[in-house]
Amino acid sequence: MTQTGTMVASASDGAAAANATIPAGVIQPSWVRVTHWLNVIAVLVLILSGWRIYNASPIFAFRFPNPITLGGWLGGALLWHFAAMWLLAVNGLIYLGLNIATGRLRARYWPLTPRQILGDLVAALSGRLGHDDLSHYNAVQKAAYLGAIALLVLVVLSGLVVWKSVQFPLLRELMGGFDNARVVHFFAMAGLVLFIVVHVVMVALVPKTLRLMILGR
Repeated sequence: MTQTGTMVASASDGAAAANATIPAGVIQPSWVRVTHWLNVIAVLVLILSGWRIYNASPIFAFRFPNPITLGGWLGGALLWHFAAMWLLAVNGLIYLGLNIATGRLRARYWPLTPRQILGDLVAALSGRLGHDDLSHYNAVQKAAYLGAIALLVLVVLSGLVVWKSVQFPLLRELMGGFDNARVVHFFAMAGLVLFIVVHVVMVALVPKTLRLMILGR
């Protein structure tokens, strides 16, 4: 068997294993939907409260308008931020753990190559990328979702340095120091905001994906 054939067979086996315990007709199992919406809540609270915290000590020469921030004041924003931080960390670990344990991570996101991403991106921009089979992600979706997971991990790690800089000296040095960790934290947040905007636009263009994430089918 060729290498390509092996990869396809391996992906098919992974998909079969991931779907073995899912009821017929269900594309997104309940644990995916629950953790997804909990992540949505956690990330939105983190972003809005984080903007209020940023305003107290801005990195760049601008501030976020107070009406679109959460917390009312610095102390209130910190309380919201820490609460959402724990929700994101615990829920995120559950999400990743179940994805790995069930084989869903491999089945849904592998294989993925730069050529596939470029091809599907060109197809998407030219309006030729289909969305008939919602049980499979195209290469652009795979890259975007994996990128969002990486950004969430970066947000948590850089946030730990900003929150407990003395307790995480090695992590602080890897981030380039406390001040640089704040910059990393900010741009990871900005990347998540960009992902959310694009994600919402795509859901608006393909509304059946919203039904899928609510009902699972």
